[in-house]
Amino acid sequence: MSAPATVSTDASHAHEGKFHVFVQLAMILVIITGMELLVIYMPLADWLIITLLMIMSAVKFVAVIWVFMHLKWDKRFCTVLFVIGLILGAGTLGALLLLHGADAARPVGPAYDEAA
Repeated sequence: MSAPATVSTDASHAHEGKFHVFVQLAMILVIITGMELLVIYMPLADWLIITLLMIMSAVKFVAVIWVFMHLKWDKRFCTVLFVIGLILGAGTLGALLLLHGADAARPVGPAYDEAA
């Protein structure tokens, strides 16, 4: 009897390649997180700290959804659907923040109307 032949498929090769991409991205995320911690303790202007933190967070967000959510390997249609949902969600969040933040210093309603 002969030993069964092992067949190398492209799927197993692709899986091994993805593992290395996942590990590399995880290391990059660790480095960016370390940079975020350093920025917090640096004597910089508040606006600069917040801007740097937002930029680094956005880079991490895009990297995670691009690789860990497999958008890199999916069809473009799936990426377009995700981006449309993201835009709709951000627009809804912005509208709600504007709605609830408008004139927040003064309560509104009949119980708060001042008597003349």
